[in-house]
Amino acid sequence: MRKTQFSFTNSSVDYYFDGDTDSLSKLAVPEKTVLITDENVYAARKKFFSKWDVIVLKPGEAYKQQRVADAVIEQLIEKGADRSTTLVGVGGGVVTDMTGYVASVFLRGIRFGFVPTSLLAMVDASIGGKNGIDVGIYKNMVGAIRQPDFLLYDYRWLKTLPLKEWKNGFAEIIKHACIRDKAMFAELEKNKLSTYRNNPSLLSSLIRRNALIKTKVVQQDEYEKAERKLLNFGHTLGHAIENMYELSHGEAISIGMTYACHLSESLCGFRDTEKVVSLLDKYGLPTYAAFDVKKSFAVLQKDKKKVGGDIQYVLLNKIGKGVVHRLSLIDLQSKLEKLVS
Repeated sequence: MRKTQFSFTNSSVDYYFDGDTDSLSKLAVPEKTVLITDENVYAARKKFFSKWDVIVLKPGEAYKQQRVADAVIEQLIEKGADRSTTLVGVGGGVVTDMTGYVASVFLRGIRFGFVPTSLLAMVDASIGGKNGIDVGIYKNMVGAIRQPDFLLYDYRWLKTLPLKEWKNGFAEIIKHACIRDKAMFAELEKNKLSTYRNNPSLLSSLIRRNALIKTKVVQQDEYEKAERKLLNFGHTLGHAIENMYELSHGEAISIGMTYACHLSESLCGFRDTEKVVSLLDKYGLPTYAAFDVKKSFAVLQKDKKKVGGDIQYVLLNKIGKGVVHRLSLIDLQSKLEKLVS
């Protein structure tokens, strides 16, 4: 496998694009490694998992909670895990978040790596070192920023993905295009989801391109003091409604991007809302939704980007150019109420 290494503030991460999950033993000694996965991923590759010590979680965002982390830690203790143990998350965003979080707090930090198996995890969730859990309906309220030792990309996992999970991943891809890559936005307009599903070479290139977009942003601002905030485009409102309405992450972020585009019109002079909405629709993602603004605001006010009575909201100056705009919560609520009504 070919390795590409990226340096961050206090560590480096080895990326293995076009890798092979069966080569994982070259990156993590089986006798000293515990894999964490979920029931769906486990069922897809039982033969592979039979060769490893595995902890299997229930699938879904509802299980990204402290009680599940506690249960994982209890199992690690029972297995005799120590500071020489490596944890490897083999799964989508919930699995990688849980694995990174547990690895960051167990024995005050042990080695870990990821084998992302969903498109969303490959282009977003597994990258950047954010490892966290939800607290009730509040997204990622507890966690740590700590980089994995490695990322092993095996695109064969995507063959098992249902269509809904492909759409989830494309929400984050479209987000990257909106904030940083106008040319990729145009490419997405030219193609469609089935184009990428049926063309392994084109898909591999798209995944790598998105992984590098996020990686470069994180390298510039690992602890989210400035540039990294742009990656939250669509996420402020999206996170507020995601668990409340039991939406998938991609669905919630797509709705969040739609309303962020309208806010960008009035606050930044953005002129391409229709193009963004059309692209989201083309990739099977929801855009406009009837949600309770007041109830969502009760959640939104707990957002980590809130500063006093203001919130740092990601908007667009133009396609490919995201900006962070400080907006009062009162003004934001008023504007959203007008847009949703």
